[in-house]
Amino acid sequence: MRTFLVAADLVILLYLLFINFFYAMLLARSMAHLKHQTRLAEDSDFRRLVWSDSLPPVSVLVPAHNESATIEASVTGLLHLEYRLCEIVVVNDGSTDDTMERLRRAFDLFEIPRIYPHVLPTRPLRGIYRSRWHPRLVVVDKENGGKADALNAAINASRFPWVMPVDADTLLERQALLRLTRPFSLGRESIAALGGSIGVANDCTVVEGRVVTVRLPRRPLPALQVVEYLRAFLYGRLGWSAYRSNILISGAVGLFRKTYLMAVGGYATSHLTEDLDVVVRLHRYLRERRIAYEMPFISDPIAWTEVPESPEGLARQRGRWQRGLILTMWDSRRMFFSLRYGRIGLVTLPFYAFGEGFAPVVESLGYGLTLLGLWLGAVDRDFMLLFFCCSFGFGMMLSLFAIVLEERHQRLYRKASDLLRLVCLAALESIVYRPMTVWWRLRAFLTLWRDTRTWGESVRRGFSAG
Repeated sequence: MRTFLVAADLVILLYLLFINFFYAMLLARSMAHLKHQTRLAEDSDFRRLVWSDSLPPVSVLVPAHNESATIEASVTGLLHLEYRLCEIVVVNDGSTDDTMERLRRAFDLFEIPRIYPHVLPTRPLRGIYRSRWHPRLVVVDKENGGKADALNAAINASRFPWVMPVDADTLLERQALLRLTRPFSLGRESIAALGGSIGVANDCTVVEGRVVTVRLPRRPLPALQVVEYLRAFLYGRLGWSAYRSNILISGAVGLFRKTYLMAVGGYATSHLTEDLDVVVRLHRYLRERRIAYEMPFISDPIAWTEVPESPEGLARQRGRWQRGLILTMWDSRRMFFSLRYGRIGLVTLPFYAFGEGFAPVVESLGYGLTLLGLWLGAVDRDFMLLFFCCSFGFGMMLSLFAIVLEERHQRLYRKASDLLRLVCLAALESIVYRPMTVWWRLRAFLTLWRDTRTWGESVRRGFSAG
């Protein structure tokens, strides 16, 4: 038993060292990449780009289900985007609250003939509406079919060759779409999709659908998610993008070439993590047809979203994400270690499967076996300290580096008190918050085969006006 415990702990320790070393590589690569993106952003004349013919027309897609608390502010913000040619397509996916009525009153909707092609199959439509005040706004009312089904209905109703899915509880900065399309002005015609960053809107001040004052959330749980999001975007996705291996484009802010989305059959209604699933399927489709493409991540377009404030809500969200990750990796298993799919098949998918998908299982085993070994005398205290330093210490270090990157290149949180809190939260995130998320993600394995097509209920406070 003692030999087994020592060997098992050593294997798990090597696993954690490898994972953290890989994250360190992503961090190092992202630092140079972020500096390059920041330089381009500072050199760009955004007012000139607004009227540039090099920027493509975009349809912004907004699926909404029971989003009464945030839908009016979100759509108002989207209508004020600084962009030459875009339309807003909102899909009310069978809401049981007054989401549709709020849209009708706020934007003076009137019904129009159903003239849009039904290329992607969706649940039946109830009606299609336009706004008397905002001709760029289209609202589709349909029976409930889930987020992916709502996105497919929005794609059917969209007019333009590029589509941008945005969550209904999301607020975009007015120049977000302009910044997101910046690569087009540099002649990068091979882009198939690209994504941006997400910021936490809890306790921020919102006026006319726009975040005007950024604050760190007062409550600990959403504040801890700020650190998590900074780490995930500023070196996670940015690092993968630098290696041209990005498979995650957030459903809150991303841009897709519509012809490719249609070619892969749109969003899969069998997945709640439709954003991860559709990007992996796009990689497979483009690689199999040997189409030259890129899917970059642009750090400065920010979509502000309200994150869960209760442990129950966050547990549901992380469990859903974990189930979606596992199922997507399983559906894509034939791409693993295949030269046909390049870095995506050789590195990215295996890492997400074994470094992210099974991480909760491995970490939980590591904690349990280390404590058991300590109790039996098979593991000494020095080894235990090394194990927990690898588990928590590296995570805290990476979080601190993410905060440094944010302070140097974005500076969203300008108050010294907010910066000090972020540093303290980085330590708390590794010691308290991460074990909680490990447990929630571990539970996802037990609920893996539940119905994954429902939206689930999310409690929204709505955005603060002051």
